[in-house]
Amino acid sequence: MPMPDLRARPRIGDDVQAVLPDGTAPPAAVPPRMFAAAAAAYDSGRRLDMQSLARHLGVGRATLYRRAGNREDLLDEVIWWRTRRLVTLQLLMSHRLSGADRIAAVVGGVLRGVEADLPLRAFIESDPETALRILTGRRSVTATGLTAALERLIDLERSRGCFDAELDTGALAYAIMRISEGFLYADVLANRAAGSGRAVTVIRALLAGLDRTR
Repeated sequence: MPMPDLRARPRIGDDVQAVLPDGTAPPAAVPPRMFAAAAAAYDSGRRLDMQSLARHLGVGRATLYRRAGNREDLLDEVIWWRTRRLVTLQLLMSHRLSGADRIAAVVGGVLRGVEADLPLRAFIESDPETALRILTGRRSVTATGLTAALERLIDLERSRGCFDAELDTGALAYAIMRISEGFLYADVLANRAAGSGRAVTVIRALLAGLDRTR
């Protein structure tokens, strides 16, 4: 996913920095070569096998675990890196919007991107329990990072006077995340057809109903 040059658009770049202070670089805690190999394996839709990855890298399995973490930790970092790039793209695409409209546009764009992410769908189908722990778990880098990014986006629009709701930012972000997960992963969670479109409709209605600036 190519990223636009933020240097040419400083205000928009500031927005990205405010929402995603860690940026879109690969995680510093994982050696670059190990991370790149794991990301490539994930992107291919193959199951990330630590023994195969260690063999490919020419290191022992114990070395791989010591330097990159276990399989779930590594997958979590790969998915969060990909998600940060997706969030950045949606922030850039929505830069002309403000308030509830921008929040809804960013959330909707991310949900549609996740829904269309073939490696992620393959991961969910092949290992649903691990996938849901990473995508929705309280201890996952991806879930906590995405929630924090959403909170920062809400606060950014509040600080500009473009959005105001009686509900506090943490509670609103929590509600949006649960709605998103409930619809996006409905096929795994509730044996129902998944779909981002209905989630976006509900989230737009929630934001519009709470917004006191309209």
